[in-house]
Amino acid sequence: MDSTFIIEKSVVIVVVFAITMLVAMYSTWAERKVAAFLQDRVGPNRAGWGGLFQPLADGLKLFAKEEFEPNTPNRFLFFVGPGIAMGTALMTSAVIPWGDRLHLFGKDILLQATDINIGLLYFFGVVSIGVYGIMIGGWASNNKFSLMGAVRAASQMVSYEVAMGLSMIALLMMTGTLSLREISAQQAGMNWNVFYQPLSFLIFLICAFAESNRTPFDLPECESELIGGYHTEYSSMKMGFYLFAEYANMFISSTILSILFFGGYNYPGMAYAVENWGVNIGNIIGIVVLFAKIFGFIFFYMWVRWTIPRFRYDQLMHLGWRILIPLSIINIIITGIVILRADIAAYLGF
Repeated sequence: MDSTFIIEKSVVIVVVFAITMLVAMYSTWAERKVAAFLQDRVGPNRAGWGGLFQPLADGLKLFAKEEFEPNTPNRFLFFVGPGIAMGTALMTSAVIPWGDRLHLFGKDILLQATDINIGLLYFFGVVSIGVYGIMIGGWASNNKFSLMGAVRAASQMVSYEVAMGLSMIALLMMTGTLSLREISAQQAGMNWNVFYQPLSFLIFLICAFAESNRTPFDLPECESELIGGYHTEYSSMKMGFYLFAEYANMFISSTILSILFFGGYNYPGMAYAVENWGVNIGNIIGIVVLFAKIFGFIFFYMWVRWTIPRFRYDQLMHLGWRILIPLSIINIIITGIVILRADIAAYLGF
């Protein structure tokens, strides 16, 4: 294998991981600023201009805090849980196309760590592993509240993964591919999938909230019932890994939503910009457009958190199993009928 290829991909992976961590870190600052705005407060404003250094101060505090370990016979698993949660949150970014390509040093550089033809399947596979980090951490804490939070998280994530996966089947029937890059390329201009599959988008969005344990689906961390949820016994950076994993998942799910339903890095006039302004300028604008869409979804996550109260657990399960899954199946049937009618019309020459 060409050594330059390995170096190129290594640089892309490091940059993607760094961007994911940076966005996750500053999402904590943005969360507090959005909450302050919605509640007519100021928010963090002491560490740096507008509190911009507050995430760095919080990270330093987590590093400096005393490590606490409960009296548990599963000490190894107690350490492994946060690592799995954080690792899976970062691994999902490997198949995301952050842009088309850049022409640097005499060669084209693909703005994607790896372009595999089953990128969407890889995303679902890695997301399904993330529940193990939460379940292992809660069980190894040797605490009944942590275990209860972990059981809630596991049942919630498994339940909503079913509806999320079914919602994607209708989109795959329409696009005919599992590659995130191809799905993005099919949405050139304003040919966004959200116009053709609005119900899939709505179901996927609701399931993304549940998968990220965000309000109103934050039952695994319900302080009034479970103290701190599955990470009650964690402190220092192990606690930080769980918190960063939640914000990294929010960032990645916002990215996937932007790519699947809102065209990803595509924007109206992109072909003109690439042809007349150059490949680099046209595609850099595409990167900026993608991140604008992502930040729009992240703001929506935060807006919902400070607007809607959390569900009861029976309501959460009722929504997942008795509403979203049947809606996903109905959407698949309707999509199949529409595609079949179009194929028959094309065959008959109508």
